[in-house]
Amino acid sequence: MTDIPALRRGLAVLRLLAGRAGPVTAAYVARELGLPRSTTYHLLAELTTAGFVTHLPEERRYGLGLAAFELGSAYLRHDPLERLARPVLRALLERTGHVGQLGVLHGRETLYLLREQPARHATVVTDVGVRLPAHLPASGRAMLGALPAAQVRALFPSRAAFVDRTGRGPTDLPSLRRLLTAARRRGWAVEDGYVTPGFASVAAPVLDHSGHPIAAISTTFRHECDPECGETWPELAAETKRAAAELSTRIGGTNR
Repeated sequence: MTDIPALRRGLAVLRLLAGRAGPVTAAYVARELGLPRSTTYHLLAELTTAGFVTHLPEERRYGLGLAAFELGSAYLRHDPLERLARPVLRALLERTGHVGQLGVLHGRETLYLLREQPARHATVVTDVGVRLPAHLPASGRAMLGALPAAQVRALFPSRAAFVDRTGRGPTDLPSLRRLLTAARRRGWAVEDGYVTPGFASVAAPVLDHSGHPIAAISTTFRHECDPECGETWPELAAETKRAAAELSTRIGGTNR
């Protein structure tokens, strides 16, 4: 039983980090939780070793690690999220006539959990159960764009983390950051042939009560251009954002 207080303190650290917009210092953690600094550093070191916390030595700050995202994604893959999302995707399909999908972040990949499609539709690669590099599909970048910059950097630490499928899309962290900044300013993410030639998509994040992206809803449709034309499809994006906002509300999140 002597380990129970340590467990409680470790969980308190994770809850604190999850509720902040970006990485924080150890001193901040100690002050907010009323812990001795030596205890705080020990907890942070153990959580970092386990992958639940990421240490940013240049900034002397700590943020959530990949294991925390994977744990959250595992929960979200269970039936409750899919049951809540299915009628939202069906309504989106009725409004747009295009494929609607639900995806979650799993590490630096997007995992597709649910898809609603017209009776007749062209085949797309993003089927249920498929995983794609999160920097390529609009759904992945919709979620990445709602994360703190330091956590995006932790997910994509080098050029080796960037996979190329069609010759389009970001190939390094600076180019990914430019796309994420544009998506935040616009209000939705866009993908034009990054995953499958001849197909494009728009996506918006589903946010929890703290504004953290727990999923994304995307609309995928046929589109061809060479070179990339820069279209952003605001009408389809408005319907997709409406669906994402509805699902955010249904899970007790925010429409921000």
